[in-house]
Amino acid sequence: MIKKTEHVALIVTDMDRSIEYYSAMFDFEVRARGASPKREMVFLKHKNQPGFEIELIKDLVPLGSYSEKGIVNHLAFTVDNIHEAISYYRDKGITFNSEQPNTAIDGAKTIFFNGPDHELLQLVQPNRQ
Repeated sequence: MIKKTEHVALIVTDMDRSIEYYSAMFDFEVRARGASPKREMVFLKHKNQPGFEIELIKDLVPLGSYSEKGIVNHLAFTVDNIHEAISYYRDKGITFNSEQPNTAIDGAKTIFFNGPDHELLQLVQPNRQ
């Protein structure tokens, strides 16, 4: 039986650039880094969510083409105040895919942007009723 979400894996083209991005933007830290003959892998951890990780995968031997949006549709990060978060990340250089956040079907405020390999990322301010 499922207890929790373990990790999400993202395909990247430049491992060092992706590590720097997720570290500088969102304070993730490298937990483990290694390689096999076919791929390089990194697990990123975050102090505020010890039970969840991001796995970055770089194919060292091309395995075919991936969708432009990647295998995972998007990765979402929870924020307390979406307008403060948008301002903070704009100041760090993020360009959002819309000027203002949208309202999801459950009342959450959301906004999308792209990571260094055009992976689709999202900020979410949950609707806490």
